[in-house]
Amino acid sequence: MEHILGKGWKIMPAGGATGEAYQAKYEDQTLFLKRNSSPFLAVLSAEGIVPKLLWTKRLGNGDVITAQKWLNGRELKASEMLNDGIGRLLGRIHKSSELLDMLKRLGKQPLTPDLIIDDIETKIQAEQVCPPKIKEAVRYLKLQKNVIQHDDKVVCHCDVNHNNWLLSETNELYLIDWDGAMIADPALDLGMLLYWYIPRENWSKWLSTYGVELTVDLQRRMHWYIIAQTILSVFWHSERKQEAEKEYWYNFLKQVLQESYYIN
Repeated sequence: MEHILGKGWKIMPAGGATGEAYQAKYEDQTLFLKRNSSPFLAVLSAEGIVPKLLWTKRLGNGDVITAQKWLNGRELKASEMLNDGIGRLLGRIHKSSELLDMLKRLGKQPLTPDLIIDDIETKIQAEQVCPPKIKEAVRYLKLQKNVIQHDDKVVCHCDVNHNNWLLSETNELYLIDWDGAMIADPALDLGMLLYWYIPRENWSKWLSTYGVELTVDLQRRMHWYIIAQTILSVFWHSERKQEAEKEYWYNFLKQVLQESYYIN
């Protein structure tokens, strides 16, 4: 990284799952650098969804380095996810034709219920041992997959965890870490956010800020996707031998499955 920026820059790892993100400092300048970010980043920056993209450079080995404005901000706490700004920003993301067009140009295909079930069944085969509640959950997903079909596909972030919402010191809100973005039913993002963070009695109010009503159809779709995502979380932690986290999500799956009896 040093040879890109020149002498005097101090470069430090900036965290993240991939280890490809860095903070670069020189006198009063601070940059956020990332290796091999998606071209999608430029559109996200233009839309004001991520901090401003300053430049992009391609290296001789084919790697691409992007530099964004470094913000003195902080991640949101779980208790702050009721913030109206989150609903407004997520609604703007899901309605953006520019974001959708860019993902399509990058070759992204829509994520369908059938593809999700195929992914889950592949992981079950790899694990060999399948807990009973996961078997029950997969039966439910298969039974309901045609009921929850939704033609309106949008750009979904797919990991709206509170750690990915950044609030600047001037109260600008951003949604970061877009490496896993997909074209999918908006209920995928909504289900994760509401089930994890928003008390049930506040769902209608939160969704009105986002821009939709809480219909029975939306409830069914969010419920389907949160079950699917929770199963995948169980397998993700199982693959990494993280037993406590695996158990947490397995217990969460049990809770969510209980709702199946009165949602459908």
